[in-house]
Amino acid sequence: MLRDALPEIKTELPGPKSKVLIERRKNAVPSAIGCGYPIVFDKAEGAMVEDPDGNIFLDWVGGVGVMNLGYGNEEVIEAMNEQAKKFTHCMFNIGTHEPYVALAEKLGEIVPVKGDKKRAFFANSGAEAVENGVKLAKAFTGRPNVIVFSSAFHGRTSLTMEMSWEKMAARGMGPFPQGVYRAEYPYMYHAPADMTEEEQIDYFIKDLETVLVNDTLPEYTAAIVIEPVLGNGGFTAAPTGWVKKVRALCDKYGIMLMADEIQCGNARSGKMFTSQYWKDAGAAPDILVTAKSIAGGLPLSAIVAREEIIESVPAGVIGGTFCGNAVACAAALKVIEVMERDDFCGKAMHIGEQAGAGLRAMMDKYDCIGDVRVLGAMIGIEFVKDRKTKEPDGELVKDIVAECANTGLIIEAAGTAGNSVRFLAPLVMTDEQTKAGLDIFEAAIKKCMNK
Repeated sequence: MLRDALPEIKTELPGPKSKVLIERRKNAVPSAIGCGYPIVFDKAEGAMVEDPDGNIFLDWVGGVGVMNLGYGNEEVIEAMNEQAKKFTHCMFNIGTHEPYVALAEKLGEIVPVKGDKKRAFFANSGAEAVENGVKLAKAFTGRPNVIVFSSAFHGRTSLTMEMSWEKMAARGMGPFPQGVYRAEYPYMYHAPADMTEEEQIDYFIKDLETVLVNDTLPEYTAAIVIEPVLGNGGFTAAPTGWVKKVRALCDKYGIMLMADEIQCGNARSGKMFTSQYWKDAGAAPDILVTAKSIAGGLPLSAIVAREEIIESVPAGVIGGTFCGNAVACAAALKVIEVMERDDFCGKAMHIGEQAGAGLRAMMDKYDCIGDVRVLGAMIGIEFVKDRKTKEPDGELVKDIVAECANTGLIIEAAGTAGNSVRFLAPLVMTDEQTKAGLDIFEAAIKKCMNK
């Protein structure tokens, strides 16, 4: 079976059948979407992908965090089919359906936001969820502004392009909405080296406090929006000690703490939601948004908060035609059931231990690896030209990504300088597949660093 296979390249890439579809793409699809991989998806199971020419790839990208449950889960497919036989769509502003209500109830039970009584509602994409989370914060506080962080990515809508640090994804799209201010994310690898960890945390908190004085006063600030683990920004986690101090600032000034778990949610970090680490430390967020792996590959995102926050939104402000599609909600319910029953958080921790050990061993051998960051199975590998200066080496990563793709491993660059590799393999990846991927990755490093 494909799900048990190991990477195997049988033709030049792209193969003859794949070339045909790639050429059709060039003539029919906007080139701005971009695709740097010689790969066509024909079939996928577990963590493995096969192209039309029979080449088999191990996928360490997983749809950029969408396939935590793995490709082709039969129980999820059956749940989709059963719902589709009943009906595929009911706009929730018009009528009520069971999958939407049941999923809202379930997320109210498991999402680690502050409050005893929680409510949830749904959108289609991560960017939509972020925008709706901001709506909640503005409605509840009556304030106009939000604070975001360096290296963060929140989406490609007008508001979320402004909220995102990386403006490569926003070229020529301005002007952007007002009321977005930015503080420095606690990227600890690049923190001042002459400080203790506590001093480094205080350094970043001081920067946030400066924003609350010079850019947006607390009485105008509705929310502080944080990715618990930077996604596009390089896969580095916010230290719990820093989060606790941000939580204290939010409590002091009545600001909503909002967690953007679009990418790091749904068992990826070793918790169902990464904010569980925050909650365990007494610093739960007020609002949590998530998407990507929530529905096993179908478009769905969720916004969850305590009742008093959600109920502050004026009628007609939230909702939408496809938001909370019945088939997507049915899929999400089954995804959560399988993840809880089969301990996908434990699977994430196991993969993180195995892959992390292999990557740290590589770090000991190759000076081009500056840092390996592991939280569950959310792993970042940062490449540098010099370990002392930490100068980023994005060109090396670009070469490694291409070499891996040509030898059977799909990986993706991250970081504002493109010098990190982000690891988002499906959590059903076998030990043998993990080892095969590590072997391909190491061979690519050795080949590319000697170019």
